Amino acid sequence: MSLRRQCELMSVSRNRLYRQPSEMSEKDQRIMRRMDELHLEDPSAGARRLARYLRREGLGSIGRRRVRRLMRLMQMEAICPRPRTTLPDGKAGRYPYLLRNLTIDRPDQVWCADITYIPMRRGFMYLVAILDWHSRRVLAWEISNTLDAAFCLRALRRAIEATGVAPEVMNTDQGCQFTSDEWTGFLKERGVSISMDGRGAWRDNVVVERFWRSTKYEDIYLRCYCGGGELRDGVRDYIARYNGRRPHETLGGATPDEAYFGRNLRQDAVA
Repeated sequence: MSLRRQCELMSVSRNRLYRQPSEMSEKDQRIMRRMDELHLEDPSAGARRLARYLRREGLGSIGRRRVRRLMRLMQMEAICPRPRTTLPDGKAGRYPYLLRNLTIDRPDQVWCADITYIPMRRGFMYLVAILDWHSRRVLAWEISNTLDAAFCLRALRRAIEATGVAPEVMNTDQGCQFTSDEWTGFLKERGVSISMDGRGAWRDNVVVERFWRSTKYEDIYLRCYCGGGELRDGVRDYIARYNGRRPHETLGGATPDEAYFGRNLRQDAVA
């Protein structure tokens, strides 16, 4: 089959087969890393304010357009009220937020998922994580260099295989990965209720947002990983420590593993 015919079947432009991706400059990578840190500290900052932060820190004459371009690449969005002018991808669109005034008092009642940008020494990747809301336990995660729905679905499948159950409710943001027909169809087949944050309302998915902050400040920014393999090993080690050894104030000093399995694993280990 000719390349032309293959491209037609895949709905891909032939130009994409021959275009060589341009190397990202080291300065852009430094700027993106700092933007990621600033976004965790001030999630309401848009391109204008981020550009001012960067200029004040001596990173050069950085304009709004450059910051806006990098924000799109990172899928970073300022948290602020805005008119409802666009709809998420997928035929089903968005779903209502189901967690308001809901008492979450047991594992596997509500799971949540999100994607974040991970800076490395050269380049960057994306990390998706599935967490149990009640215990804060990370049930599954995946790393990818693209923002397709496939790696999110792989993480969800792994979470269900590892726990042996599907949640009653799955909460995500309105990203195109989570409004895709593949993601929503997979959940509906298993009888899972779909909940989505309000646009720009990070508190609606606060459990996973707090996990991102912990991951980046306690591991990612300190390690500055070089490549994908090293990043995977580092994330695996951190999540094992986060689940099994890191106490949480919101859990009364217990670890996520202890809260999820409903017993004090430290006492079991001593016995």
